[in-house]
Amino acid sequence: MEANKTAQDMNVKVPLISKIAYGFGDVGCNFSWMFVGNFLMIFYTDVCAIPMTAVSLLMLISRFWDAINDPIIGSLSDRTNTRWGRYRPWLLIGAPLTAIILVLTFWAHPNWSDGSKTVYMYVTYCLLVCGYTCVNIPYGTLCGALTQNIEERAQINTSRSVCAMVAINIITPPLIAAFGGDNQAQGYLLVTILYGGIFTACHWFCFAKTKEVVTPPVKERIPLGVQLKAVMRNKPYLIALAGQLLFGVTHYGRSANLLYYFKYVEGSEALFTTYSMVLMAPSILGAAAFPFVFRWLGNKGRTAALFSAGTSASMLALYFFNAVETPAPFYACAALAQFFFCGFNTAIYAIIPDCVEYGEWKTGSRNDGFQYAFVSLGNKLGMAIGTAALAGVLGMLGFKANQVQSAAVQSVIHHSFSTIPGVLWLITAAVLYFYQINKNSYNRIIAELAARKDAQGAPGQMPPNQNKEVR
Repeated sequence: MEANKTAQDMNVKVPLISKIAYGFGDVGCNFSWMFVGNFLMIFYTDVCAIPMTAVSLLMLISRFWDAINDPIIGSLSDRTNTRWGRYRPWLLIGAPLTAIILVLTFWAHPNWSDGSKTVYMYVTYCLLVCGYTCVNIPYGTLCGALTQNIEERAQINTSRSVCAMVAINIITPPLIAAFGGDNQAQGYLLVTILYGGIFTACHWFCFAKTKEVVTPPVKERIPLGVQLKAVMRNKPYLIALAGQLLFGVTHYGRSANLLYYFKYVEGSEALFTTYSMVLMAPSILGAAAFPFVFRWLGNKGRTAALFSAGTSASMLALYFFNAVETPAPFYACAALAQFFFCGFNTAIYAIIPDCVEYGEWKTGSRNDGFQYAFVSLGNKLGMAIGTAALAGVLGMLGFKANQVQSAAVQSVIHHSFSTIPGVLWLITAAVLYFYQINKNSYNRIIAELAARKDAQGAPGQMPPNQNKEVR
């Protein structure tokens, strides 16, 4: 009976409406976390007038908080037991609460003292990180609970990435100007209220139209130390985790730098909107290309590595052009970089659910939310390193908001837009090339898990495969 149930889980065809609803969850995430990644740092420095050094320190300190709350939320979501499942209730309750904190985070008080503004920044940002964790970890883990079919999971993550290509970078600057006029603080606040509502609606839609069908073995509570040991023995997961850390450093550091680049190097913030418009079509095409490349290579890690290498080459080439004097090659390289990046973005998240099955097969322990929590933590640690390093270097070089910058500051901003992420994407490709799980080995893992459950004859923890590796 148990083996038949596992086989059914593996072969579940997820309805189209559920794939779309799951994708809309990432639409909501973009209206919060992508908005935060692209606009919060420049909001702090250029609207709130908070010193760059204080912003840099915030990005580092907040990650210690992440290190505590991410595994806790992951473990709590694994142990959640409701008629709606383990992960979906977190979307229902967590999304509106996080939306409120998002609005408070972008509520500027430029006339406060530096000390008061800094304290407010620290408190609201740390609360926002915790709120987002309560939504994003269960949302990310939910993919593995919808089906165990490797092809279906690839399609679900493609839907997620295609839906995620919402043009918030295009619409945000004009909306800020329209809502606030000369008052940027008001513009940011009203835009955030709108985005918080969209964030909530998208996750409620995902909650309503998805169904958890993959259930973990009934088991006793696993001690934290045992879970950590199981994670350390999951080699494909550790490779994916390293990829997520590098992804966070590279992507979020560059995202935080984008507005600075167009404002202080190219000389016009308006070019950011043009740049974002050019990236729309390549974003969708890159995400949609993932299933085809995956079918060709049969390995999600190497698929991610290929896309990462393409992103690297495109960004390195981008250094030699600019939007004002050489717009055609500049935007061509930008479009190629976005195409490859969106293929990578789809692949890197499609890897994680498969690693959960490998971990269960290898160690006898299944802990979806706990593993996704460390993926989220790795991504956020990368974000902290990338943004804190950028803010720290700019602060040391004498960055002054809303003024003409020195040649040294402009040089750092320029390299942070092109060559530095280009090198880091190449390193990411090298790491992910060693990911082992392919279609054949994954299907063997699922079949053996079903056989072991059937032989066990009763629910509970299954014996691990101590000495086996995938081939």
